[in-house]
Amino acid sequence: MAATQTTVKTTGRPQRLEARLSADAKAIIQRAADIRGRSVSDFVVSSALEAAEETIREHDIIVLSARDSITFAEALLEPKGPNEALREAFRLHQEMFGPIEGE
Repeated sequence: MAATQTTVKTTGRPQRLEARLSADAKAIIQRAADIRGRSVSDFVVSSALEAAEETIREHDIIVLSARDSITFAEALLEPKGPNEALREAFRLHQEMFGPIEGE
């Protein structure tokens, strides 16, 4: 499964984002922005975007152990037929809703 690539549009009218924070938090952010040679606004926006992209990556990427990777690949390469529970569910579905179109 491919990871989602987040792209930030730089066109259009800039949007506003406001936040309330303690004086201590603002001082820390100001110091970090100064160290990087950036404005507080630029520092906050870039930091928030990095955190947002990381959160999206963590959400979108599935990490499997070696054993699970092998099990998944085997299931794709040698699929098993439907088990009894799936056959029963299919039968009940047909009973309730009729045959599936195209069958």
